[in-house]
Amino acid sequence: MADRHGYPTAAAFVPAQGDLAALARAALGCRGCDLYERAGQTVFGEGAADAGVALIGEQPGDMEDRQGKPFVGPAGRLLDTALGDAGIPRDRAYVTNAVKHFRWKPAPGGGKRRIHQRPGLWQVSACRPWLDAEFARIAPRVVVTLGATAGQALFGSSFRIGAVRGETLSWRSGPDGDELTVVPTVHPSSVIRMQGGEREEAYAGFVKDLQVAAALLSGGH
Repeated sequence: MADRHGYPTAAAFVPAQGDLAALARAALGCRGCDLYERAGQTVFGEGAADAGVALIGEQPGDMEDRQGKPFVGPAGRLLDTALGDAGIPRDRAYVTNAVKHFRWKPAPGGGKRRIHQRPGLWQVSACRPWLDAEFARIAPRVVVTLGATAGQALFGSSFRIGAVRGETLSWRSGPDGDELTVVPTVHPSSVIRMQGGEREEAYAGFVKDLQVAAALLSGGH
């Protein structure tokens, strides 16, 4: 069944059975929305199959699209550092994105540079079945949403970070899904865009939010 944009949504491509590796292979052929038409490749989630924490970003960036791996660019490097500072082992985390294809537009004036373009809510919704499938395989104890788009992927278009970042929210992927604890925070790319003292303050706030997730993983409150 196609949505109002004429695409079937990712549900038509998600296998009912199989592990994370099987999901990743199936995602390579996803045509659930139009983003596959211009992206270089599908960029699926990556990490431990029994990860205690799953982190969700918005979408792959230019470097991720070229390498086929999530969070390998500057934002990913900052995330790795922040996870370490928050006390979350990177190898115990699973990282993915709300949308699995890079949405971009050409740089003004031509050239080869590709400019990040925020995915539309319908594209986020179309890709949601992949997130549900990832959660079903991993069963993380805590989910951290990185940025507004990731939060909206779970809670809908009315979600706003400002009032809830660093808080603990409850979310269920569907009638039969497990109830998960979600900690919303900003996307690491927003920290990178800051300058000087503002960046230091933003980074400290980001780590503080991740420490909430770390405390939940260790059984604290």
